[in-house]
Amino acid sequence: MTHIALLGDSIFDNAAYVAGAPAVIDQVRSALPSGWKSTLVAVDGNVAIDVREQLKRIPADATHLVMSVGGNDALGVLTQLHSPTPLPMMHALRVLADIQTKFASDYAAILKAALALELPILCCTIYDQVPGLTQELRTALSTFNDVILRECVRHHVPVLDLRNVCTEATDYSVISPIEPSNSGGQKIASRIVSIVLSGTLESTVCQIHA
Repeated sequence: MTHIALLGDSIFDNAAYVAGAPAVIDQVRSALPSGWKSTLVAVDGNVAIDVREQLKRIPADATHLVMSVGGNDALGVLTQLHSPTPLPMMHALRVLADIQTKFASDYAAILKAALALELPILCCTIYDQVPGLTQELRTALSTFNDVILRECVRHHVPVLDLRNVCTEATDYSVISPIEPSNSGGQKIASRIVSIVLSGTLESTVCQIHA
């Protein structure tokens, strides 16, 4: 029996932002074949390093992991990005580089810990079409996604690029625009189930251990 565990933050733990409509975990469960299961381990507000604790709560019979994390890490550095006075270009890039280095360390650590469980895993990028997001912040966000893509490629881990999934304003919650709406969550859930059903995640586990 297939059992998908969802790890990360409010991209999956979004029940508080869909006003009683199905959350991502509900949408995943609805799309799964009869007899398959999915468990929500993700926690709204968690950052990358918090996934270490989530890994301890993965059900013993879990067969697949899906992880979406990093958005809150990006939110946590907004004050650093909003300098009250303009910075010289190289100084600003140094600040951004230091932020990226810290996230890279945290993300590499939790991905390594997840891979140690020897289960098929799918990782997600951070979406960047949030209504009101400026081009400057979208550019800064790309440094976080660069880390995710680089680490996943390094370990042969498949990636679901949410930048190409949640592309419309209606994909984001009216309660909090940085969270997926019911329709955005449905898109995410559909992609997850489709990838798991395809069987491609199992082949990557073979690559990792080759």
